[in-house]
Amino acid sequence: MAKSRPPKRILESYTIKGSDKVIKPGDCVLMRASDTSKPPYVARVEAIEAAGSRGTNVRVRVRWYYRPEESMGGRRPFHGAKEVFLSDHYDVQSADTIEGKCNVHSFRSYTKLDSVNAEDFFCRFEYKSATGSFVPDRIAVFCKCEMPYNPDDLMIQCEECSDWFHPSCIGMTIKDAKKLEHFFCQSCTAENGKMAENSHEATAQSEEKVESKRRRR
Repeated sequence: MAKSRPPKRILESYTIKGSDKVIKPGDCVLMRASDTSKPPYVARVEAIEAAGSRGTNVRVRVRWYYRPEESMGGRRPFHGAKEVFLSDHYDVQSADTIEGKCNVHSFRSYTKLDSVNAEDFFCRFEYKSATGSFVPDRIAVFCKCEMPYNPDDLMIQCEECSDWFHPSCIGMTIKDAKKLEHFFCQSCTAENGKMAENSHEATAQSEEKVESKRRRR
């Protein structure tokens, strides 16, 4: 007669091995990749369960975040260094593979951080792993290049039309852009006869925040 398996127990929390950090469903974690040359995977914990006669076999049900390079379209210029996509790919993994906790911020919250640490990521898309499609499938674009905003890149704002531009797209170095006190884009200068004086207002946040992201990514 076959022995029945002990029932699984749903756990409210789990202490990561080798640390005092506690995770709960809804938390985001870094999970060790089987290929040690790759960075850890990012996942959101959906449930924690214990199996075995003593409940020592702890497993976590996760929903994976994909990095841009793991998606069908690959990484594109507007993808931030710390950007991840919330996928529809669910999995069950041993809790032993959890390396630590991390934070996946909304795009808006991420751009307001004073500094970005190794455990900080942001998500602005959901990713359909079977089709390679994204939700939302369209977002605002900026500059002459008509690309979505990358929070790692410095941009300058035209004081007339309020549009944002990458220094490289308007023939300017980042060093020169940081020295600007006023800036009018080529279109507004031509229309209104205004001089593009040395100028600038840093991205949608502030130059200091943009620089801190670039240093710590």
